Amino acid sequence: MTGSALPLFVAVPLLTAAALVLLRGRPRLDGVVLGAVLLASTAGGVLLVLGARDGDVLAHGVGLWPVGVAIPFAADMLTALMLTVTGLLSATCAAFAVASGHARAPFFAPLVLVLTAGVNGALLTADLFNLFVFIEVMLLPSYALFVLAGPGRGRLRQVAGARLYVTVNLLTSTVFLAGVAFVYGVAGTVNLAELAGAARESDAVATAVAVCLFALGIKAAVVPVHGWLARAYPATSPAVTALFSGLHTKVAIYAIYRVYAVVFDGDERYLWVGVAVFSVTMVVGVLGAVGETTTRSILAFHMVSQIGYILLGVALFTLAGLTAGIFYLLHHMIVKASLFLSTGAVEERYGTGRLDRLGGLARREPWVAVAFFAAALSLAGLPPFSGFVAKLSLLVAAQDAGQVVAVVVMVLVSLVTLLSMLKIWSGVFWGSPTPPETDDPSLTQDGTGAGPSSTSSGTAAPAATATLAPAVDAPARRIGAALLAPSLVLAAITLGLGLGAELLLGLAETAAAGLLDPSAFVEAVTGS
Repeated sequence: MTGSALPLFVAVPLLTAAALVLLRGRPRLDGVVLGAVLLASTAGGVLLVLGARDGDVLAHGVGLWPVGVAIPFAADMLTALMLTVTGLLSATCAAFAVASGHARAPFFAPLVLVLTAGVNGALLTADLFNLFVFIEVMLLPSYALFVLAGPGRGRLRQVAGARLYVTVNLLTSTVFLAGVAFVYGVAGTVNLAELAGAARESDAVATAVAVCLFALGIKAAVVPVHGWLARAYPATSPAVTALFSGLHTKVAIYAIYRVYAVVFDGDERYLWVGVAVFSVTMVVGVLGAVGETTTRSILAFHMVSQIGYILLGVALFTLAGLTAGIFYLLHHMIVKASLFLSTGAVEERYGTGRLDRLGGLARREPWVAVAFFAAALSLAGLPPFSGFVAKLSLLVAAQDAGQVVAVVVMVLVSLVTLLSMLKIWSGVFWGSPTPPETDDPSLTQDGTGAGPSSTSSGTAAPAATATLAPAVDAPARRIGAALLAPSLVLAAITLGLGLGAELLLGLAETAAAGLLDPSAFVEAVTGS
């Protein structure tokens, strides 16, 4: 693949989305085209990974305009790995949406394609202003997906979550744009290659870029600006929650890695701030999960906690630390999506995600239980899954960097994470089925609002059936293969990454080396 092909990662999804809008009203065609484009994006990411094995960087200025005018795209190993995993997760979540019936929502496929274009552009761009533009391209369809792809129940809660999501992201985008303006005002450019090392040499540039990093921290849900995620993500449909978990916060994390490595050149003066903030993020996130009573709210708080782990890699800013952080990032994207999809399958079929209204599903839905249990053990960091490799690598890197407190925090948080996963396991899959506390068919995941729940075929199940306890053993109530497969596939991947961790660790080390020494990235973007 050549650098001139990089804009296709943005252009193809956008043009396909436009075509599907013109051909609206054909859900089967939408599903096939959506899957094809997402798989093609994944394949393109794999090709980039193969081309970046030796540390090579591809770059292209859109329109062949000179540096500083053209929209610069660049792809190194870190970009390639992110494009591959985000494409895979998008395809998996889209398959779940089709199986659950949420893909029948108006313009679902075009909206996901526009979201994909924004994600790919944000990962590829080498310019702060264009990073802002592509993040907005990501967010615009997300606002619609948040509400349109909903299951039709708990509508008030869903709208409240969407309002919070939109408000926080609009405010964050404003802060980020102000930071970009400050950077241009003090440095005269927002091109990352031209800003290489500028924050280390100039306190004014460092302060301006810090505003951008603060905004990215909000988007990544870093403590203390994390509360919006735990309240907003559980309010939409399971398919969209899983999709957002693998894309939005992870793009922000990727940008933090990239900006700090290039613009700050890994300046050691500020690393202690990151270690402190990210350690607190681990603790606050996992403690927030303790008091939650629904599957998705528990998993949402764990997202916050795990983000602290991922970002600790950039706070260490050693080869081992960056390698572990990148491996952890990719592992977490897969595992968290698997958890949201397995519990989402339960919620779709049984009409609730409340722990006190479920139980005993391991006997009735053994494959869903297997998918959840594998991903849960991986999230907690137990062998032989990828989570064990990720946490062990990060623990060793932190120990080598002398961050003993961070090591202790990681170990303790891992124990509480395991307890939280066991809480979901015992509430949903273990024990005896919990009989309904009420015959009110309006009871939903949070106990408020109502309507019929979707089935795996996309048709509406009767409301009274949706609230029956899992003790009812009618065959039609079992989770179908189409609804089960996405979470099971991702759970198998986390097992494979654990058993064959050497391959991904090697690729992550190549990506980390490119962050430690960004000269190849800078030379490719500037053409010098």
